[in-house]
Amino acid sequence: MTPRPESSGSRPKGTAGEKIPEQPTAAQQKSAAKKTAVPKQAAAKKAAPAKATARKAAAGKTAVGKTVAKKAATKKASAEKTAVEQPAVEQPAAGTAAAKETAVKKTAAKKTAVKKSAAKKATTVKATAAKTTAVKAAASKSTAGEAVVGKAAAAKSPAAKTTAKKAPAKKATTAKSAAAKTTAAEAVAKKATPAKATAKKTDPATSTVAKSPAKTTTAGKGPAGKAVAKKSAVKKAPARKAPARKTPAAQAPALEAASAQVVPPEMEVAVSPAVDAADRERLLGGTHHDPHSVLGAHPVPGGIAFRAFRPYALSVTVVAGEVRAELHDDGEGFFSGLLPLREVPAYRLVVEYEGTVLETEDAYRFLPTLGDLDLHLIGEGRHEELWTALGAHPMTHEGVTGTRFAVWAPNALGVRVAGTFNFWDGTGHVMRSLGSSGVWELFLPDVGEGELYKFEITRPDGSRTMRADPMARRTEVPPATSSVITSSAYEWGDAEWLARRAEAPAHEAPFSVYEVHLASWRPGLTYRQLAEQLPGYVKNLGFTHVELMPVAEHPFGGSWGYQVTGFYAPTARLGTPDDFRYLVDSLHQAGIGVLMDWVPAHFPRDAWALAEFDGRPLYEHEDPLRAAHPDWGTLEFDFGRNEVRNFLVANAVYWCEEFHIDGLRVDAVASMLYLDYSREPGQWTPNEHGGRENLDAVAFLQEMNATVYRRVPGVVTIAEESTAWDGVTRATHHKGPSGFGGLGFGLKWNMGWMHDSLQYMSHEPVHRKYHHGEMTFSMVYAYSENYVLPISHDEVVHGKRSLVSKMPGDWWQQRAGVRAYLGFMWAHPGKQLLFMGQEFAQGAEWSEAHGPDWWLLDPGYGAEPDHRGVRDLVRDLNTVYRATPALWRLDTDPAGFEWIVGDAADDNVLAFLRLDPEGVPVLAVSNFAPVTRPDYRLGVPEDVPAWHEAVNTDAARYGGSDVTHPDPVKPEPQPWHGRPASIRLTLPPLATVWLRPA
Repeated sequence: MTPRPESSGSRPKGTAGEKIPEQPTAAQQKSAAKKTAVPKQAAAKKAAPAKATARKAAAGKTAVGKTVAKKAATKKASAEKTAVEQPAVEQPAAGTAAAKETAVKKTAAKKTAVKKSAAKKATTVKATAAKTTAVKAAASKSTAGEAVVGKAAAAKSPAAKTTAKKAPAKKATTAKSAAAKTTAAEAVAKKATPAKATAKKTDPATSTVAKSPAKTTTAGKGPAGKAVAKKSAVKKAPARKAPARKTPAAQAPALEAASAQVVPPEMEVAVSPAVDAADRERLLGGTHHDPHSVLGAHPVPGGIAFRAFRPYALSVTVVAGEVRAELHDDGEGFFSGLLPLREVPAYRLVVEYEGTVLETEDAYRFLPTLGDLDLHLIGEGRHEELWTALGAHPMTHEGVTGTRFAVWAPNALGVRVAGTFNFWDGTGHVMRSLGSSGVWELFLPDVGEGELYKFEITRPDGSRTMRADPMARRTEVPPATSSVITSSAYEWGDAEWLARRAEAPAHEAPFSVYEVHLASWRPGLTYRQLAEQLPGYVKNLGFTHVELMPVAEHPFGGSWGYQVTGFYAPTARLGTPDDFRYLVDSLHQAGIGVLMDWVPAHFPRDAWALAEFDGRPLYEHEDPLRAAHPDWGTLEFDFGRNEVRNFLVANAVYWCEEFHIDGLRVDAVASMLYLDYSREPGQWTPNEHGGRENLDAVAFLQEMNATVYRRVPGVVTIAEESTAWDGVTRATHHKGPSGFGGLGFGLKWNMGWMHDSLQYMSHEPVHRKYHHGEMTFSMVYAYSENYVLPISHDEVVHGKRSLVSKMPGDWWQQRAGVRAYLGFMWAHPGKQLLFMGQEFAQGAEWSEAHGPDWWLLDPGYGAEPDHRGVRDLVRDLNTVYRATPALWRLDTDPAGFEWIVGDAADDNVLAFLRLDPEGVPVLAVSNFAPVTRPDYRLGVPEDVPAWHEAVNTDAARYGGSDVTHPDPVKPEPQPWHGRPASIRLTLPPLATVWLRPA
């Protein structure tokens, strides 16, 4: 039963025999003023007893009235023992003379015994009680709280002992009886009495008295009024103010014994501990922004109010040391109670459900786990370690283990967390809003790793949506969509790799990349199984790096990872986050760098992910014209919003710091840079300067690059940018002709070279002379950026055919064309990237469903030597490349390249020199005609006495016709191609030859 509201009736009149004393003193008036609910008349009546108390205490606490003294003598032991084990005697409620008499005399017991005052004060207290909250129910609680104080004092003070007056039984008959609820009052005293007032045994006489409202009450027992219920023992709060409860100086030692935990004497009139109707409605509806201000333990007038919200619970009990108090069931999962304590104790909850009992910490007793600095940085968009603040983190908070949940949802009316730990019902786990930051937070004790969870968000329109955590660091295996609580225990072994990776910038170091789609490289392998095979394979082929197609979680495998929903979680298809760390570590220990495709341009519209996350456009732009990506049916990020920009910048740092990723290849940069990308006139809005540039995206990319390079030395960022945007790889603080600072990338994919060169190779050799410029044009802009030459997954899917299948001619010519093209590519200024399967001339397009056609390398297959030969060539190209600084040291410096002949279109021949900083050359010659050209004269530097063939793609071991130069080639003093000397070579058909000084 919940306490009844304050009575609105008239104040009860005093009894006929009541004596009205003189005007109260100034001190008494002040005391009464502080306790506004107590009438001045009651305060005046208390004055005389208070003075008498002081006199008698000073005199050595002399005996009191005959009746009181006699009763105290017989009840002393009972009063002391009952202070621990017995509740206040449940007397009739307001209107009961005995109840009022006892309540006032109990206060007087702390000060002195007042002879013949019981009857007079009964009516006075009765009048006072009419003004208090919950006259009949709360009054009983108040007395129960006072009883503890009274009993503690009785154990120490002779004066307190003398107050054990026997209330006239005849007066009890005029009140509403509460005898049936005395058991609840007894429970309070048993559970809440401080240690100083405890007694080991209960006096049988006292117990008998406690059960009879018509019998005598001792000093430690006040009328309990109407108890709430058996379960609500702890909720019996003081229901009226006691103006005469000031402790005289002479009695202070007596009260010290009870002051450790009991309610202080100055406590105001108690209030109901139950959750009020408005808060109850908001908690049930999932729209409460501050549940911690309502639930948990809170100091209130009369003690400490305990409130719990446990849907489906049968009972909730508070356990605080020796105290064990069952809360009252207020219905709909709410439980409340009030304990007469001075301060909030350390406590736990024992929650009984049908068939089980759970003892746990109260989630609503904890302070926030996020500090002001975190919230400030989030609001500013500068929290570079955002993953440590938001998301789900197992931790120890205030000495308790559990998990901290935090999510950014500024438009939400409320957020709850649901998961396997609460049977996916988040009703009882309401999160709190941390001010204007838009962050919601909740620490859940006893929840740990492996639990699934989502956030239940109440949208501005009142509807609800269940969302995966945007900051989840682990997810379920798709198509399941839940987030998973995780923490890393992985111990890295790649310290040596990390120490040396920053020795040289990427554009001045050998950089040959093998692009891999992990899920299909060898289908069915986990991260740890891949770690046993992939590092060895890549190292054997001589690549310096692997580039992993997007690893972040994505719901649709057919997107290859480019439609991300879990930006902070490696895909669970292949294992856990620590399993992925193991793979990266294994690659590093094999001397292989790890690049990763990163997709900050857009995200899918899945209803459980980021789209309109809290009911309004949040991660996406609020302007529909800028939010929708026209090509992929996805949504573009709002790069101008601080928190969104922070989400992405921190994500880039996260992969590099938490997973030791050595570089990020940023996908679809062009779609981010232009407001009119794939949009027709009228479908886009110009920027503030009237231009087409997305200024927010520019600022984001600059900040991302600057932050990553500052925080993680040795990493590289690579842009997949297909336009002529100025300064993609220029430093952010260096402005170019366009007025923009550089975007700050380390490298950029040379999409122009890729498109032009593949177009050239697709022509029949007889027609290639008309397209010769497609092979030479790249050198016009080769040094405008730091380039990577990519033959990526995009070029071998969707009907574009595999690399070998792009070549014209028969099978021999196709393979020869691929070999010649790869030799040209590895010699051309820029870094190299080759997609898996192309290293052994796979004839079919790549499919994520079955991956590369490894069976082509089976010795039992008749054409196996053809495919193995191409793979052997790739290995040798990488080996020579890494050992020859001329091929990589000056990739971005025009001093590292010289044409020998670039205009031999009729011959389909290209020849050039690559130079290192010391001027040591490498001569590369490509013949893209299917005919042998003997004695082909080429001009060369005169200071090289002889040339040695380093690579010949026509060698028999690669599957060629074996037109080679086993002996050194010496120059002749005949000028050619503008050079003072020349050499004569036999150019093999469809082949590239590298020569270096002998």
